[in-house]
Amino acid sequence: MGVDIRDILLPYKKVVGWETLAGVAAVDAHNALYQFLSIIRQPDGTPLMDSRGRVTSHLSGILFRVLNFLELGIRPVFVFDGTPPDFKGATIAERKEIRREASARWEEARARGDIVEARKHAQASSRVDEFVISSSKELLGLLGIPWVQAPSEGEAQAAHMVAKGSATYAVSQDYDLLLFGAPVLVRNLTVSGKRKVRGRTITVTPEKLLLKEVLEGLNLTREQLIEIGILVGTDFNTGIKGIGPKKAIQIVGEGKFAETLSEKLPDFEPELIMEFFVHPPVTDDYSVEWKPVNADGVVKMLCDNFDFSRDRVNSALEKVRVTAGQKTLDRWF
Repeated sequence: MGVDIRDILLPYKKVVGWETLAGVAAVDAHNALYQFLSIIRQPDGTPLMDSRGRVTSHLSGILFRVLNFLELGIRPVFVFDGTPPDFKGATIAERKEIRREASARWEEARARGDIVEARKHAQASSRVDEFVISSSKELLGLLGIPWVQAPSEGEAQAAHMVAKGSATYAVSQDYDLLLFGAPVLVRNLTVSGKRKVRGRTITVTPEKLLLKEVLEGLNLTREQLIEIGILVGTDFNTGIKGIGPKKAIQIVGEGKFAETLSEKLPDFEPELIMEFFVHPPVTDDYSVEWKPVNADGVVKMLCDNFDFSRDRVNSALEKVRVTAGQKTLDRWF
């Protein structure tokens, strides 16, 4: 998902400590929820579920990760996707097919007892549906965490909020935020910690990218960075086969972007996509305000409605009480 320009960004990634991340974080909600749904699973890939069969992995992720953020002085605001542009239709259809195939392979792997393969395919089958979105918004509200409904792409809205000064940095695993103009992108905030990857345990730590440093280091304008994205492929176009980010830099640097597209994809018109990245639909009609945590409401929702452990939920809420140095959460913000 997103734009695959990782190779050319490696020199500009900075591993940062949690103590440096205090501030307002505009979180790409769909990206974060997808990560929670993918990672928080049983060994065979089965997601966390309540007694009624409703998936609760995302709620667990929100509760424990958000409260961890608050302990560290990070004030998150979750930004949800709105209506996607028409030219994203092919990508959406492709992702649905990938999830369908992954789900089938997950069941096959479970049936033959291959736990490693089962978990891998289960993660790829994760999907953020209306239930996930609505229940996430409900829990965020009870936690006193603001959320913003973007008119279109949540990544674009998050980038806009950082550029406007409403947030300190944007949070996502995807590099699209840079194409949308986010001055600061922080990755791995929702997936940090120890993770099993291909059978081995690795430690994932937060990393930061500054758009200004990226553009200066690569000697590019933001528009040229978008051109590179279009050549390798974005959520809105498939890109050109055989052209990776390093080749794309060469093409753009030589001023051959239009020529290459004309030769390789004569029927493709990049103007709509370029315009969408430069001037995406965003809104200024939002309020970034953190409210007191409704501890009783959190317990009722998660424990009474979704079968969470009352001890675990209360313990998580108590950590915030202790960190705040207060007897209640009412004055946390």
